[in-house]
Amino acid sequence: MLFGNFSLPVIVAFVVTLAISFTFHEFAHAWTAVELGDDTPRLNGRLSLNPLAHLDPIGALLLLVAGFGWAKPVPINPYNFRNARMGTVLVSAAGPFANFILALLAAIPYRLGALNLIYGIPGGSALAQGTATFIFIFITLNLNLMLFNLIPLGPLDGAKILHGLAPMNWDRWLVPLEQYGTIILMAVIFLGSFGRFSIFGLIITPVNQFLTSAILGI
Repeated sequence: MLFGNFSLPVIVAFVVTLAISFTFHEFAHAWTAVELGDDTPRLNGRLSLNPLAHLDPIGALLLLVAGFGWAKPVPINPYNFRNARMGTVLVSAAGPFANFILALLAAIPYRLGALNLIYGIPGGSALAQGTATFIFIFITLNLNLMLFNLIPLGPLDGAKILHGLAPMNWDRWLVPLEQYGTIILMAVIFLGSFGRFSIFGLIITPVNQFLTSAILGI
């Protein structure tokens, strides 16, 4: 279980962060698609900041069990875009970009020294430590979501971005990769979750650590 050894405040920070992060990730997909001329997300009730509109029960359950998960994909119709290929790239990139923006915004109080001000008030030490923990969790989880979704395996955003930016003659390799990407993705994730070696962890963890340090200035 993901939360097996965590305290209640840390679990709450995880749940709140994921609710916000998944919601803004999917809302960014929906908003970008609508702005580019595709009203499909709005018609399906996905142009919303209500977390329940984006909740995927299986993805949420796997998050608790295996430490990874997903929200409900936003339906789009690429043929409503002026340029179907580039429109799909922009919509796909909007989700990870939203997570990156959330990570940057979360760092602002830390960068401005707000935690030092909290430390200065009576009994502020515990509050400052709790706030620092929440900020760190919020930043690292959003960066994890961004980096994970940029992996070029279907059904992740990275697969659609790569497909849209790659030359047309790459389609004979990329289309099957998208079709079978889910199977490959699940296999790699489960091996990493229940084994001792994770390819994704090997790639994502050092990049996440670098970006977190850069964002927080530490």
